[in-house]
Amino acid sequence: MEETQELDTARKRYEFKKVLERLAEKEGSGTELITLYIPPDKQIHDVTAQLRDEFGQCANIKSKQTRTNVQSAISSILARLKYYKRPPENGMAVFCGAVNIGGDRTSLDCEIIEPPEPLNIYLYRCSSTFELEPLQAMLGEKEVYGLIVIDRREAYIGFLRGNRIEPVSGVTSMVPGKQRKGGQSSVRFQRLRLIAINEFYKKVGDRASDIFLAEKDFFERFKGVLIGGPTPTKEEFEAGTYLHHELQKRIIGLFDVAYTNETGLSELVENAADALKDLDIIKEKNVMNRFLQELVKDDGAASYGEESVRKNLEIGAVDTLLLSEKLRRARLKLACPNGDYTEERTVSIEP
Repeated sequence: MEETQELDTARKRYEFKKVLERLAEKEGSGTELITLYIPPDKQIHDVTAQLRDEFGQCANIKSKQTRTNVQSAISSILARLKYYKRPPENGMAVFCGAVNIGGDRTSLDCEIIEPPEPLNIYLYRCSSTFELEPLQAMLGEKEVYGLIVIDRREAYIGFLRGNRIEPVSGVTSMVPGKQRKGGQSSVRFQRLRLIAINEFYKKVGDRASDIFLAEKDFFERFKGVLIGGPTPTKEEFEAGTYLHHELQKRIIGLFDVAYTNETGLSELVENAADALKDLDIIKEKNVMNRFLQELVKDDGAASYGEESVRKNLEIGAVDTLLLSEKLRRARLKLACPNGDYTEERTVSIEP
């Protein structure tokens, strides 16, 4: 049941993202596109009152075409709001206006979206494009993890955002090797080497602290730090409290990794799978591993490619369907009015 809900949430997120991409493509002339955000606690009659006032203010628009198009859009919105006694649970976003369709022609488009999260702003805006930023922000990853891979030669810092690893910055050390140069006493060499190691750890800690603490809404979104590297480097780095105290107390765990460059960040996330088992990136990896395991079996229960997958869907033989977030295709059914000819075709709808 929980897995079904998660898949349903992923599907709705995918569809919501496609809607925003489509709206982002639409353009109008001047200020003919209206964006209206209505939060869940806003009274509908207050909204309609403002829209009627805006309709009257349109008389001040010099361009007859713009005036007519804006008034038509407002009238269209008012007609749709009649069916709402109150906003939906998460509020609503209305996009309406004369959209350019080419050849100096326009089409009045009006679309109402119920967002996946509550809207916290009321907005009325006229422009040549729709205002989408508040909705696009809902697609951003809510949980962020800091990643550090470190040995005594180098370190790399990055983020884990949802299912995406984001490399940010590398740090190179000046720590000398274990072999001292001629003329140096062993004790003095080791003392200088320990000083260099400490300075390197401090440099990495300061850099990581600056990067992680600069994250927007840190206290709400930043969930923890993963540290990877060989033993004893990662243990020394943690024990030395080189990170800011707000980060130090958010250390989730230490994990062995072979690489301490960008590649090491991916290895760190993979080796921390048990600690991150509830994250999308780990769940998706497990599903993909299951798919690949079935694929290599002679009698495996896996198929790929549109034709094969569609056939299995039609006979109800699909347990889990995997789709790329970048998939932008639609299925069209063509038919003659007299019924003599029908055809189904998959077409690309790349933005």
